Amino acid sequence: MYIILEATEVQGGSDLKPHTKYNPAEDVAALQKSLTGKDIDKVNIINIISSRTNEQRQEMKAAYKEKTGESLEDALKKAFSGKLEKFLQDMMKTPAEFDAAELKAATKGAGTTEDTLIEILATRTNQDIKKMKEVYKTVYKTDVETDITEDTSGDFQKALLVLLKGERSEDCYVNEDEAEKDAKALFEAGENKKKADVDVFITIFTSRSYAHLNKVFQNYSKLSKHDVNKALDLKLKGDIESCLVAIAKVAESKPRYFAEKLHHATKGLGTRNKVVNRIMISRQEIDMKAIKAQFKEITGKSLRDVLMEETSGDYETALVALSGYDE
Repeated sequence: MYIILEATEVQGGSDLKPHTKYNPAEDVAALQKSLTGKDIDKVNIINIISSRTNEQRQEMKAAYKEKTGESLEDALKKAFSGKLEKFLQDMMKTPAEFDAAELKAATKGAGTTEDTLIEILATRTNQDIKKMKEVYKTVYKTDVETDITEDTSGDFQKALLVLLKGERSEDCYVNEDEAEKDAKALFEAGENKKKADVDVFITIFTSRSYAHLNKVFQNYSKLSKHDVNKALDLKLKGDIESCLVAIAKVAESKPRYFAEKLHHATKGLGTRNKVVNRIMISRQEIDMKAIKAQFKEITGKSLRDVLMEETSGDYETALVALSGYDE
């Protein structure tokens, strides 16, 4: 028997609406004036960049280069510094360029940022992953698989390399019989064994559609006194557990997964700017409305209010402009 479940990706929505009859020349003229005047008009620059779609920002970049002979990124680098400069530079990248840069940063130097690898590879579509891999190869002259293989190991590495293939089923149709079989397979490979058969978990978690996984996890709760997250906690540990738990959360609700990450990144001592930037920029045109709704449900506060409390200065202005208002 088949049932149809809506893909979480479709449920999000964006506050950002493309400007009709967009004219990049007008933005270029306004940016030039704001960047080269006696006093740099930071607010105007932030407002222009944050209120355009990524596609429009790419047109803006090309038009700026053609008119001035200088890249817009270089002009922004001269005008800004610190957190705000990094934020604006990231906004000027295409989604594939941004993901490639984040993955490269997560694997180079001392230590690997496993959480970044998990977030990107567990939440992007197959097409997103394939585009990112092409950009990564072009920009860094190596395959992302090579860098991840060098910086990770064991079951975690195995799961990431499967995710990097970009071959997860994206079917919204769920075969209930198959979902029941997968639930039983997970139970037999985990709680019913002294030592978990991690390969079974990796295969099911990395290849099945999120709609299918959601049904699998519902069925799992009927077989066990634990939900699948508790089962993972009991039978696995380390990075592979973190990876599979993230996938389970994404299957349940991608917007809630991002809302939880934003909550953790903005509470306590210091805001984890890199996490906030990545989520705010990468989800702006996809499911930011749903993320904000989930954030408010989790925290009791609007994302806009929290960003205003936890950040300051021009960086706060940029984040707040991107977050928009709650409905």
